[in-house]
Amino acid sequence: MVIMKTKIITFFVALIALLALGSCSSDNVSDLQLDGHCSVENIKLDDYQGIVDKSSRTITVRVPETYDVTNMTVSKLSISQGAISNIKEGDKLNMIAPQVIRIKNGDVYLDWTVKVMRDEAKITSFKINGIYNGVIDEANKTISVYVPNSLNLHSLTPSITFSANASISPESGVATDFTNPVVYTVTNNTATASYTVTVTAIGKPKAVFVGLPATMNELNIEELTACKWMLQNIPNSLYVSFSDIKNGTIDLSECKVIWWHYHKDGGVDGKEAFERAAPEAVNAAVALRDYYNNGGSFLFTRYATNMPAELGAVANNATPNNCWGGKEADAEKVNSPWSFFIQGHTNHPLFQGLIMKTGEPNAVYTCDAGYRITNSTAQWHIGADWGGYADYNKWRTETGAQDIAYGGDGAIVAWEFPATGSKGKILCIGSGCYDWYSIDEVPSHYHDNIGKMTMNAFNYLMNN
Repeated sequence: MVIMKTKIITFFVALIALLALGSCSSDNVSDLQLDGHCSVENIKLDDYQGIVDKSSRTITVRVPETYDVTNMTVSKLSISQGAISNIKEGDKLNMIAPQVIRIKNGDVYLDWTVKVMRDEAKITSFKINGIYNGVIDEANKTISVYVPNSLNLHSLTPSITFSANASISPESGVATDFTNPVVYTVTNNTATASYTVTVTAIGKPKAVFVGLPATMNELNIEELTACKWMLQNIPNSLYVSFSDIKNGTIDLSECKVIWWHYHKDGGVDGKEAFERAAPEAVNAAVALRDYYNNGGSFLFTRYATNMPAELGAVANNATPNNCWGGKEADAEKVNSPWSFFIQGHTNHPLFQGLIMKTGEPNAVYTCDAGYRITNSTAQWHIGADWGGYADYNKWRTETGAQDIAYGGDGAIVAWEFPATGSKGKILCIGSGCYDWYSIDEVPSHYHDNIGKMTMNAFNYLMNN
């Protein structure tokens, strides 16, 4: 009986000890409510004031955007009376990453996290009337917006997104007169930036970039990068949707070139897959066919190279027979520059003025070491083994196209449908090397050839 009582008493003692341990917090204060005795009351780093949030025990020090934070001095530190800290005034802190300050008072302590926030003052997007997206040139602090001339420039309403914690003047959402350039100033504590916004009314565009979504900002990053290049480099150009073309809301009577650069993660392989993936384009085919039959020209790149069959431009109504592609988020990093080959076509207008590698006159390099590429490809396999085209002559005869560039295995990666009768030209680039966006930024050398080739394409197509 005595043994049983002893075991029961021992059990309850152990239980009470366990409950006592479980009631302690990671900061050793728990329900004792001693926060006020282990507080950071005030702190400055390099004389920049810290903002103390006692509820979360975080301290934010805001500094200019380009400020060096690797060796900041604790220029002021005030803590609870009687407390001590693991840092003191005069200490140097590397604030690239947040630092922890431990405040101890007697047998208890609290940890406080101090971090630096750079004051950024940037406009990240600018849209007129909820539809027309501005092209932002961050280096020159300019924004260009192209709108139809049916809009009244005296009263357009911009929707603007800008850096967190910043303010902007004039304000977003306020109707503004854009008959002349307007300066927008973003202010964020120590940072200020002014952007000059110019709105240009275009009645009849000379070139358009067409896409599946209603607005430019809905394009994926690969397509958007290409579209922005066009708006910055091709005068009198606009973004339009396939629905705009189908519904006749855009006047194409003076448009020389329609460009569609179509990217889809994972690729688009085959005519049926293309029609499922891009119904908006298929639905606009009648209007686009009329444009083509009346002399309008097209630049189709990547998976858009499936579109000529929808326009009746391909004699056998076929599409590229060898297509694949990766995902932008998992893009492959290249160890050395990639290229395709132009033997027999070095004099073609598409390949003039490019950056060529010494000793390789037949190779066009388009990306540099370290570039992240999806290798999104739409090409024609040539060979008796599979694909239906035993040789180049058979492919030319059956499709009515002309080959102008090749992959390493001889596949056709760029081709064209010459202008015939009243019809315009169609130029297609399906090489996986034709890529506009890398998730990792790398110094550009050979990648400049993408813009150069595209400019060549516009010049070639605009001069029928």
